Amino acid sequence: MPLVISSGWASGVNAYLVVLVFGLSDRLVGLEQVPDVLGRTDVLVVAGALFAVEFVADKIPYLDSSWDAVSTAIRPTVGAIVALLLAGDVTSLEQAVYAVAGGGTALLSHAVKAGLRLAINTSPEPVTNVGTSLAEDVTVAGVVLLAIVHPWVALAVVVALLLVGTTLLYVVVRRVRQGLRRRRERRTRRAADTP
Repeated sequence: MPLVISSGWASGVNAYLVVLVFGLSDRLVGLEQVPDVLGRTDVLVVAGALFAVEFVADKIPYLDSSWDAVSTAIRPTVGAIVALLLAGDVTSLEQAVYAVAGGGTALLSHAVKAGLRLAINTSPEPVTNVGTSLAEDVTVAGVVLLAIVHPWVALAVVVALLLVGTTLLYVVVRRVRQGLRRRRERRTRRAADTP
C-alpha cells in the first residue's frame, strides 16, 4: 500500500514520469516489485514521448494550466492503473482498494498541483513557473525511486507533501477570495459615489 499511495501521489503531479521511472528502474535493475509491463520498450517510448511534451508544456505559463485541465482525467487514471499493476495477484476486492487508493491519491495531488500552478501563473515573470515545474519533476522522480527502495519513508514524505500542498492551496484560495471581495466592494463604492 505505501508504494501504491506514493506512486498515486506522483502520478497526480506527472503521470508519464512515474511510468518512465518505474519502467527504467525495472529495465535497468530488474526490480520484482515493479511490474514487467512498465519496462516494455513500447511503454517506455510512449511514456518518454508524453513526458517530453509535458516537460515543455509545463514550463509555459497558462499553457501548463490548460495541460493540467486536460490531465484531470489522465493522471488519476494512470494512478489507478499503476496501482492495479503494483497490486499483482490479489483478490478483486484488494484490487479495487488499490485502484481507489492510487487513483484517489493521484486526484488529490493533481488538484493541489493544478490549483497552486494556477496561482503561480499570476506572477508576471516565467522563472517561478519554470522553477516550480523543475522542482515537481525532481520531486516526482525522487518519490518514485524512494518508494521503490523505502516505501514507508516515501509514504511519510507523500503525506507531508499533501498536507503542505493542501494548506498552501487553502491559503491561496482564501486570499484570492478576499481580494475579489475587496475589488467588488471598491466597485460598489465607486458606483454609489458616481452621480
